[in-house]
Formats: sequence, structure tokens, C-alpha cells
Amino acid sequence: MTPDSTLLKAPLLLGLIVLVPHVCSSDFVDIGRRTKYFILCVEFAVFHFNQVYPDEYAYKLLWVRRSQRKQFTLIYLMELELGQTICTKQDEDLENCPLQEGPEEKKVDCTFIVDVRPWFSQFTLLNSTCVQK
Repeated sequence: MTPDSTLLKAPLLLGLIVLVPHVCSSDFVDIGRRTKYFILCVEFAVFHFNQVYPDEYAYKLLWVRRSQRKQFTLIYLMELELGQTICTKQDEDLENCPLQEGPEEKKVDCTFIVDVRPWFSQFTLLNSTCVQK
């Protein structure tokens, strides 16, 4: 191998070094809102929100603003709009429960990151941030 051939290969090697981190990036990518595991993660996030939010009334999903998955994982990022219902957290059928209206109406914008292990039926909330509107 001559010194000239080594110099010619250096740009190729440098190109691979730059390309590998980009290809193996762990950024979130957009996914369909009806993806099987994403739907389950949304249900888990709303359930968890209702468990920890200090309000006697339950909240339900109004809108999915963003649906993403971290590449090469089952970690999902979701931005959700939740609305306060007239039902308490102990009520059974929250999905069909009407929303609060008028001055009592409350909405919350939340971002959740959920890791799912479907083979164990395990959901882990990695991060959540909510802001009342």
C-alpha cells in the first residue's frame, strides 16, 4: 500500500464516520396515529394522567397533535389535548362521558414519552409535561 492510496481512502473513511451516526440516529420520526402500539401508549398515558392529576374529574382524549416513535425502538412521543369530563375518576365509562362546558371547562396540553414492552404488557412513562390551557 502506497502513501498515495492511503490518502485516497481517507475521505471514504471520513465519509463513513460521518454517515454512521446519522443513519443510527435515535431521533423521533412521525408515525400514523392508528398504529397498534401507539394507540395503546395513548390509552396508558391518559390513564396515568387521570391517576396522578389532582382533580376529582376525569379527563379524556380530545386530539392527538403529534405522534412519533423513536427510531429502532418502541418508545413513543405523543402530544395530546385532554378535556375535563363531568365524570369522576371512579366512573366506568369515561369514553362516553360528556365534557365540562362553560366556565368549568378545562383543557390540558400534554407531551408524553412512553416506552412499551408488548411481550410483557409493560408500559413505562419516561417523561410527561402538561400545561393547562
